[in-house]
Amino acid sequence: MPVPAPLPLTDGELAAWLRLSTARGLKPAALRMLLAAFGLPAGVLGQTFAALAVAGGEAAARAVLAPPAPDFPQRLAALRVWLALPGNAVVTLADPTYPPRLLTMPDPPPLLYIRGRPDRLHARAIAVVGSRNATPQGLEDARRFARAFSDAGIAVVSGLALGVDGAAHLGALEGPGGTVAVIGTGADLVYPAAHHALAARIAGHGAIVSEWPLGTPARAAHFPQRNRLIAGLVEGVLVVEAAARSGSLITARLANEMGRDVFALPGSIHAPLARGCHRLLRQGALLVETPGDVLEELGIVVAEKPAPAVCNRRHSPPSAPGSAAAPTPAGTGEPIRPAATSPARIAPVALGPGAKRLLDAIGHAPVTLEILAQRTDMTEAALQGMLLQLELAGHLAVLPGGRFVRTVHP
Repeated sequence: MPVPAPLPLTDGELAAWLRLSTARGLKPAALRMLLAAFGLPAGVLGQTFAALAVAGGEAAARAVLAPPAPDFPQRLAALRVWLALPGNAVVTLADPTYPPRLLTMPDPPPLLYIRGRPDRLHARAIAVVGSRNATPQGLEDARRFARAFSDAGIAVVSGLALGVDGAAHLGALEGPGGTVAVIGTGADLVYPAAHHALAARIAGHGAIVSEWPLGTPARAAHFPQRNRLIAGLVEGVLVVEAAARSGSLITARLANEMGRDVFALPGSIHAPLARGCHRLLRQGALLVETPGDVLEELGIVVAEKPAPAVCNRRHSPPSAPGSAAAPTPAGTGEPIRPAATSPARIAPVALGPGAKRLLDAIGHAPVTLEILAQRTDMTEAALQGMLLQLELAGHLAVLPGGRFVRTVHP
């Protein structure tokens, strides 16, 4: 069923909603109680201190009756101008088009500022989140999983941050499910600035949503609140890569508290950005290896696409009876070709900037020469020479099929 457009607001209604949503000290949960008791904002603003205190507490009563900020007229005028622009909308807590999943939260935002398509906030959705400093493998996984979800008609929700978030939005834009970016600034701003072009694409084919008034800059305290909206809008949260202390873990915890599913991709025990995912798995998150694992858990049946050649999550085939198993790198299931000099007998040498960049591009999963060329923009001849040097120095090994894997980890 099509989702109707947000209800239009009169100037008086818009002013009342903006005043309550920006009242200093008035928390969303308390405002929700006041609205339940007295109806629309105009009814709340017309109450006595005593009546407000009974319904929402004395702190809420003081916040409601305090005079608005000196710049309130300017903020209201700016909001009217912003709403006159195509694709911009405000959805209030009393609007029938308010996202129903957010209403299950104890503190839904009274106002949602939306650029793009508000109906995207009603679609079935999965969050894909992770590190801002993701590895090349993490970025590829985020984009691949998001594309698969979008191809299945599922919207992908993320936070427009660098790293995994950006890759997830890009992957989702390649399919019909689209994407929703929940941001920690005003809806008229883009943070980080490097994502201006991406934000424009999302506004054109998906939705950007914020609970913060226009002009609100990026502040560290806003992002945990942003994460609760990401968790609230979705049926499940997939964490691709995360350090042991990561904002993505906050999103996962909030999702779990709201009864949403939490999924995590496993990684190498040597990878710092796998530690957060492994922590979630120990706490009961669902281990997933393919997008189909997530979709199946959510009851969505789609045709599974063949897994890409580069993968560090395959299981080793059983050995023939009586045969000696060749040594294998963790998770690859294929024997390592012995290096010219055994890594166990040589201390790794100091790396130059080029070699360090190449090892970073390899990451913690086997990769092919073609993938390394894409990640580094190095010529094939230069790559071959540097790979040989790293192999002889004991920093990497070569697998059958021309794939490379690190043997020395930071």
